[in-house]
Formats: sequence, structure tokens, C-alpha cells
Amino acid sequence: MSTMFKYRVHEVAKDFKIPTKKITEILTQYATTPKNHMHILSVRELDIIFEYLSINNQVESIEEVFIVAQSPAASAKADDGSPSGKPSDAAAKDEKSNEQTGASPAVPAATDVVRKPQKKVDKPFMPHKAPQKRVVDTSGATINMSKYDERLDNLVPERAERMSRGKEKIVRKARTPQQTIAHGAKKRQEERDRMHRLQLEVAKKAPLKVMIPDEITVGELASRMKKTGAEVVRQLVKMGVMASVSDIIDHDTAALVAIELGCKVEVEVVVTIEERLIDDSKDTDEELIARAPVVVVMGHVDHGKTSLLDRIRKESVVAGEAGGITQHIGAYQTFIHGNPITFLDTPGHEAFTAMRARGASITDIAILIVAADDGIMPQTVESINHARAANIPIIVAINKIDVAGANPDKIKQQLTEHDLVSEEWGGETIVCEISAKAGTGIEHLLEMINLTAEMAELRANPNRLARGTVIEARIDKGRGPLMTVLVQNGTLKQGDTIIAGTAVGNVRVMMTDSGERIESAGPSVPVEISGMSEVPDAGDMFNVVTDERMARELANQRKSEKRGMYSSSVKVSLEDLFTRIQQGELKDLNIIVKADVQGSAEAIKASLEKITNEEVRVRVIHSGVGAINESDIMLASTSGAIIVGFNVRPDNAANDSAMRNNVDMRMYRVIYDCINEIELAMKGMLSPKFHEVVYGHAEVRELYKSSAIGTICGCYVQSGKILRNASVRVVRDGIVIHEGEIASLRRFKDDVREVATNYECGIALERFDDVKLGDVIECFAMEEIPHD
Repeated sequence: MSTMFKYRVHEVAKDFKIPTKKITEILTQYATTPKNHMHILSVRELDIIFEYLSINNQVESIEEVFIVAQSPAASAKADDGSPSGKPSDAAAKDEKSNEQTGASPAVPAATDVVRKPQKKVDKPFMPHKAPQKRVVDTSGATINMSKYDERLDNLVPERAERMSRGKEKIVRKARTPQQTIAHGAKKRQEERDRMHRLQLEVAKKAPLKVMIPDEITVGELASRMKKTGAEVVRQLVKMGVMASVSDIIDHDTAALVAIELGCKVEVEVVVTIEERLIDDSKDTDEELIARAPVVVVMGHVDHGKTSLLDRIRKESVVAGEAGGITQHIGAYQTFIHGNPITFLDTPGHEAFTAMRARGASITDIAILIVAADDGIMPQTVESINHARAANIPIIVAINKIDVAGANPDKIKQQLTEHDLVSEEWGGETIVCEISAKAGTGIEHLLEMINLTAEMAELRANPNRLARGTVIEARIDKGRGPLMTVLVQNGTLKQGDTIIAGTAVGNVRVMMTDSGERIESAGPSVPVEISGMSEVPDAGDMFNVVTDERMARELANQRKSEKRGMYSSSVKVSLEDLFTRIQQGELKDLNIIVKADVQGSAEAIKASLEKITNEEVRVRVIHSGVGAINESDIMLASTSGAIIVGFNVRPDNAANDSAMRNNVDMRMYRVIYDCINEIELAMKGMLSPKFHEVVYGHAEVRELYKSSAIGTICGCYVQSGKILRNASVRVVRDGIVIHEGEIASLRRFKDDVREVATNYECGIALERFDDVKLGDVIECFAMEEIPHD
């Protein structure tokens, strides 16, 4: 149906003079439900309506009803606006054109007929099928467009005039090629500027990534976060950390500051000098070859360790070689049945416990010497524990079996108490009965050493830079610093640059235990080296490096770290004294005594040395008169001592040094309190209820006399703060001359509760007027320690 001719539901109902609702019911029953009474009907829907009405005789007389089908002629007729039933000029021209071109005229549709009344026939209603669409080819037709334009101008002349004027305004001049290029460049520049602004906005919104190492200065942190130092310091103060721009803070503190300031934190992986300098790569199985075992001889003093080494040495060297062992290097290598074995000798005295522990940690096999006539001693038990801590096999050598009173079975029984059961008794511990002096059983002991070494499958890589352990170190007047080292991996060569702890040097001369100069030493070979810059510590690791300058830089770094570690190490205090005694960590309790007079110092020293018990011995390593100074703190720090002060106080430098070095200082005014507290600490019964907290110090710079109040001290607060309700003591030249309370604390004419550092104040003491210029008023309080 033509879009120009629309036949609606209400129009059909009006033409047939029936209600619109009836038309809607017909369509709903046999076609589709119309939307409303304005629904436009298709050709098929009209056929259904006409056929239904004709069959059911819904109307008595149907006049001529024309339904215009969709065709070019009908469209032209509707467009032309000619009256119905009369062909228009356009239609006539189309027919004439069809005659000329030979085209067939349009076939009228099924609905282009005159419908007449029909008689009623009783038969079921069958909906008429929709006719097939016909396609009419109008490509050859000519349309007079000027006629339509003229008609449009006549209908809307004013609108056409407005449109023409608008078109004239829109017309623009064509651009020249130069203008076109310039216009394109301008557009591109504007686009680049827009993208740059977008990138800046994104960058502002994205959090700044900050790389923070383990430690960093406040200034460096501020620089990395694009902040000022004041902002970072302000944030630290909010967090309760008082630090300046040059101070160093740890990673956790720096990370919290960065997060609070809107930055994203990432851990900075710092490659240290040690990682760049020292090769710590692992060896492959193809690079490893068998090496000689390292054997340590351990045991109680005078049980025959040196005698055993002398016997092994004499039996293994060729005849004619100069006798005697070069004992001072503490290690030597010998051959047993063609197999090399390295022996280490450790002193047996209790003062060398630490060295014996190091000796066990670098060895493969431990020989435990036990005298058959003496039995297992405390140092023997320590040797067993050191060997077990190093996880190395133990071979027990029961020495002196040829002396009177020897009882090897008793020794084996004692060994079982320490979980060392001999193979004869069904255990796994190798026990050899020997006589180092007579040479009995030495051969069997050496065979057991070789067998144990074979079972361990000891291997090393000789084709790499050497590394090992310093066994001993000393200074020789003629040769300078000397050290005995045990090469554990790689090959040490003459001229190598070596770093051992904080010492750096070049291998100038290498000598064996027999005094022979050699140019290289492989794994498990002990040698004495000269050419170091200083004496390293026994037990330090040594490494051969390729860059001497970097090695010296690493040595300086280790020195600074060692100082920091030394100052922060845990020292002895009365609170943990009993625990450390129980754990066997403390054999001697070192004490430094400082008193106001010599008589008090001697009395305290004599009283303290009398309270020595079976587990720990009290030693007064120093006693003196006067204030506790910084040298006393350094002595206590190096010796692990406790400082006992009687009627004396530490000066400011000593107080700061004690805090840095964790030195325990105890101040007393009654000798009995000092003796009783240390006795209780040694028995584990010390449970202090109060702890002294020093608030501040003020120096007396002026004195004023008042008849009403007494002596008024014009003071300057040097550190901390002075509190009105706290206790005070008057210290003169480090000696406490008075303890009491504050009667009055003023700033100018106002009574105040406290006065901070770098402020002046007036202090009046209760019932004490013997104050002199230069005295220090110390403000303190006794705070109760909460129970866990």
C-alpha cells in the first residue's frame, strides 16, 4: 500500500457504517490485533474485512468501494492531488510513455475492483490469501521534477527564501594549499597539547613510587618523595620519632612516612660491596674433588692432647726431619698411610672456651681426649657440646691407659651418661684406648680417622678463589701481623689480595708448620701468612678478592658495623643475671665499684667478693673514688661488667655512653642494700619493684637569700625537664650531697609545674640551703615496674 494513501480502521468502519470495535474484532480474530483506531490497514487486512462482511451479510447494500492499491499510477494520482476517479496529467503521460516504450500497463490489484452486494451463502469463512507482490519497473519513466519544484515554491515561498539566504551565509571561500597545511599543523599541535595535559593529570593522580632501602637518611627520603625536609620531619614528629634531616631511620619508619604522604613504597634491593666483591657461588658436582679431613683434638687440660699430637707427628714424618712441632701456628698437616690429615690443636684451659668452639665449627672430625685415671671433667662436657653443635662425628680416645689407676670401663660408663655409647657396648661411638706417651693404640686411632673421613666423602673445589678461617693471629716484631689460616675451599696463592674481617693485605709469604715456604695452598691446608695490614680476630673468615680498593672499602664498612654491633650488644644486668648463670653463659660476674671515699670503695669491694658461690665468681675488676666517668663505662662495656656506685652519680658523657653501650649502673646510698641486691640477683630472687627515671638536670648559676624561704637557686635547665612534684638530688663534682623535694619552682614571679630544657627557673629546696654555684640539681622519680 502506498505510503501516500493511508486507509485506517475508523475510516473503514465509517465507510461501512459499523462500529470501529467490530472492525477491531474481525482483525483480532483473523489477522493481527490493531494498535488503535488509527491503525493503518494493509491490503491483506482490507481483503479479510471485505470478505468477512460479504459472507456474513453484515451490510445490506455495499456501494461502490474503491481501494487504491500500491502502484506508480496511484502514487502519482495521490501526489498530483487530482480528484478520485479521474486520471491526472502525470498518469496520462506515464501511460503514453509505456505505450511508446512497449511496457505493459500496470495490472490492477485484487482490491482495485468494484465490490457489489452478494447473496448470503452458508459456508465457513476462509480468509483470503494475500496476493503476491508485483514489482513494476519504473526505471524507464521520466519524472518532471521542475513541476514539483515549482509547486513547492508556490506552497512555501517564504521558507524557500529563508533557506536560500541561509545557504548564502554558509558558503565559505576555498582554502589555499598553504592555508590547508597550516590548519593541519595547528590541529596536530592542539591535539599534542591536549594529550600532554591529560598525561600530567594522570601523573598527578597516580601515587609516586619511592624506593626505600633498609636504612635511609631523612633528607634522602624527602628528596625521593619530592617533598621538603620539613614535611618529612613534621610527619616523623606526628609519629613520635624525633629525627633531624641528617638522621638515619629504618625501612619500616620510612615506609610509614611515605605512605602517610601519599607515596607507594617499594623495597630497594641494594647490592652491597660484599656481594659484588666476594664470590659465594656454589660449586657443581663436576668441580668438586676429594679433600683431606680436618681433625680437632679436644679435651680437658692435662689429659694429653699435645702429647697425642706429638706422637702422631713423630710417627708420620720421615726420618732426618727436624724434630718437634711448630706449636705456635696451632695447626699442621701430616700424612697417614699416604692420606693427608690436617690436625688442629685447641687449648684446654677454660679461658679458651670460645676458641675451642671455633675449632669445632671448622673441622670434620673431633677427637675427644679423656684421661683414663681422671675421667670426664667439665671441660670435657663442653667439648662434647661444641662438637655436637658443629654436627661432626666424635672419636673418643681414652688416654693414659698404662698409668696406675687407669679404668677405661669407668670412662665408657661415664660416656654413656652423655649419649656416647661405644661400639663394644652396642653403640655408634668409636672408642680407642691409647697411650700417647708409649704409642700404644695410635695406629688403630689413625685407621679410625681415615675410615670416618672416607664415610664423610669430603670434597672441595681447588679451581677457584680461596676462602677459609683464621685460626690464630699475632704480631711478630720482625714480620709484622701474622695469621694462621685454614683453606677450606679454593687455592690460596702467593700475591693474592686477601680480606679477613677488618684486615686487608696481600699474601707476601706463606709457610707451613715446619717452616717451609710454599707458593700455593689448596683445600684443608693450614698455612701461616704475612702481609696483612692489621691483626684480624681468631675465627674470622678470609676471602681472596680481585679488587684491593673495594676490599679496603669493605673493611672500613665492617669496622663501623662492628662498632655499632658492639655498642648495641646485650650486656650483663642484674635482671637477667640469674638466667644467664643458669644457662651457663656466665662464669665470672665482673663489677666496677665507684664510691665517694676510698674507705667505702674498699668495704664494698671486700663485701662483694665474699658472695661468690659455686656457679659464678664475683670479681671486682676496678674500684675508685669519684664520679662515674666515660672511661668506667668503656671498661664495663668491654668486660661485660656491672657498675656499682655508692653516693656518686655519672656525668652527662658517662650517662649517654652507658645508654649507648647498654651498661647496667646501680646507685646506692647504703652498703647493705648493694650487697643484698646482688646476692638476691645471683640466687634468682631479685624482683625489683621500682625503677629510677631521671627527668632532667639543672645547673645552679645564681644564689639568692630570702628570710622567708631560705636559699633560692637560680638555675638553667641543661637537659630534660624539672618537675615540681618530683624528687631531686644535689650533685657536686659527681658526689651526691643531698636528696629531697622541691619546695618551690618558679618562672619569674609565676609558680609553674615544670620547666623545659634551655629555660631558666628558680628552685627552692625543702630543708636544705647548703647549695653552691656549679651544683647540679637532678630531678628524678621512682616508678613502679609492672608485673608481667
